Amino acid sequence: MKLYLVQHGIPKPESEDPRKPLSEIGKTEVEKVSQALKKAGIKISKIFHSGKLRAKQTAEIIGDYLNPSEGIGEAEGLNPLDPPEIWAKKLSDFKDPLMLVGHLPHLQKLCSLLVIGDSEKPIVRFRQSGVIALERDEKDNWIISWTLYPDFI
Repeated sequence: MKLYLVQHGIPKPESEDPRKPLSEIGKTEVEKVSQALKKAGIKISKIFHSGKLRAKQTAEIIGDYLNPSEGIGEAEGLNPLDPPEIWAKKLSDFKDPLMLVGHLPHLQKLCSLLVIGDSEKPIVRFRQSGVIALERDEKDNWIISWTLYPDFI
C-alpha cells in the first residue's frame, strides 16, 4: 500500500482571517506540487483531510489534479493534536493508495510511529504543501519512499 502524507499549504495569518484559509502563496505551492504529482503518474483512491479549511482547500486542489477514484472526504483523527495511533490502526483497513492531508505535529508523529514505532522521534522534515510518500511492504513494514517539497520543483 502507498500512503501520501501532505501538510496543508501556507494559510493566511489568523489576524487576517480567523478561519485560516490558504494564502495566495499557499494555493500556488499546492498547485505546483499537484502538477508534479500528476506528471509523475501518482494515482490515489481517496484523499482524507482534517476538515480545517486550509487542509480541505489543499485536498481539493490536489484532488482536482489527481482525481481520486473514491473522492475526497473529511476524517476524524487528522487534527494537529490528535493521537497518531488512530490512523496507524485505521490504515490496516486500506489496500489502495491513500492521501492524508493534515497538520503538524500529527503528521510528523504518525510518520514516525509507522516507520520506527515511536511517535516522539522525528524522522523526516515536513513542509507546508509538501508530500511524504510511504509504502507498506509485504511484512507490514512502512518505508519512506520519497519526499516532495514545493521548492524542489
